Amino acid sequence: MGSLIGECVNVMRSKCTGQRPVHFFRKTAAGAAALMLAFAATPVAAAATQPIVQPPASGQSVADFYRARNNYPLWLSPTAGDAAEQLITLLASANLDGLYPDKYHVAALQQSLDAARHPKNGKRKPGDEVDRAEHDLSDAFVAYVDDLMRDPNIGVMYVDAQLRPKPPSPLVALLYAASAPSLTGYVRSMGWMHPYYAQLRSALASHQYSDDHQRQLLALNLERARSLPPGTQRYVVVNAAQQRLYMFEGGRMVDSMVVVVGKPKYPTPMMTAYIRFASLNPYWYVPPDLAAERIAPNVLKRGLRYLDDLGYQVMSDWDEKAEIIDPKTIDWKAVADGKVEVRIRQLPGPHNSMGRMKFMFPNEAGVYLHDNPERELFTEAARFYSGGCVRLEDAARLGRWMFGYDLDWESAGTEQRVPLRNPIPVYITYLTAIPDGAAIAYSDDVYGRDAARLAGTSSAAPAGGTSAGQR
Repeated sequence: MGSLIGECVNVMRSKCTGQRPVHFFRKTAAGAAALMLAFAATPVAAAATQPIVQPPASGQSVADFYRARNNYPLWLSPTAGDAAEQLITLLASANLDGLYPDKYHVAALQQSLDAARHPKNGKRKPGDEVDRAEHDLSDAFVAYVDDLMRDPNIGVMYVDAQLRPKPPSPLVALLYAASAPSLTGYVRSMGWMHPYYAQLRSALASHQYSDDHQRQLLALNLERARSLPPGTQRYVVVNAAQQRLYMFEGGRMVDSMVVVVGKPKYPTPMMTAYIRFASLNPYWYVPPDLAAERIAPNVLKRGLRYLDDLGYQVMSDWDEKAEIIDPKTIDWKAVADGKVEVRIRQLPGPHNSMGRMKFMFPNEAGVYLHDNPERELFTEAARFYSGGCVRLEDAARLGRWMFGYDLDWESAGTEQRVPLRNPIPVYITYLTAIPDGAAIAYSDDVYGRDAARLAGTSSAAPAGGTSAGQR
């Protein structure tokens, strides 16, 4: 455990928040532990001293799986192909996963499989050898799945406990395998993991790298890929390193768009949460430091008209019953000098930094996905401009995919909430090596997380992030 998730919150700010912007959060925490049993999951390396299979809950064991199918074979069935050999190959190279191959007794598994495929005359019946091999292979398979689908403990903030990684029971793991169209294909593609995982692992196994540094990056990002879900449910992935958002459905990527993410000073955190609602025509609650750095100097230069032109209001506080303060009563020179803190919100409109809509997964970091009027930023190659939030190239398109219809901001009221009937998970990650067709695309380590991880430290931008709040 002992891995850093973030750092404890010590400054409240954000440009992309709702009522209380947080900008710089630091929080130490031991790693998390539990993802949906139905497979929106993750993984991790397990100790070599653990037994292959932990005692399962009643009715959830390997024996229960075979009992339910009258001992009909899985690995040695007529349609299984070379799935057993594929599994043994994976287990023999489990060091690529950060695991110990010896834990899975690979040599004994191979002997058991050989005995079942080529039975010798003796006291044991051929069926006995098949049964033994079946159970040995299934025991090893569920142990491997269990190890991979645990929280990798890399600093992800799990906003919703249901999205914490948790491996399935032995019965469920085997049922997924048995229900796959092709068992061989399921094992080869590591169908219990996110598609990125098997592709990164394959690149690592086949030495698809140019030097040792790239090899290390593949291994590092393979670990991060464990925090992404398998399965066919709908979900969003934001890769901050690549500054890109992906929409997944039916086990594949169906759409994507470029995004703007946090500056190196305010890195977008790795986070997993449910998107629960959209907010149409939102206010922007200006963080106090931006009020001092950006707004106050413009007021001094252009007068109070600047506030009216851009729709800024000075507020008494961030409560729902907050009162509007006359800006004439504010010492704007003191605000610009950082001696006086002022609370400002921006009304919905064409200049609002939140754009016309934002997609909310309330969290203490104040990070959201939102529209943005500064369209020129999306054409740039490097898009690290926000204070931590994710600015969307096409917020309306993402909303249409999530809700199934166009969100009508034009006839909506101020900060009108539109709930998602079925909340959609969003996984904000940091993959500096990611599959790109048959190749691997590498991104710069802008947040310094690779360097810190490879150095065995957490001194650079913590994997859990140090920001919140769009800019």
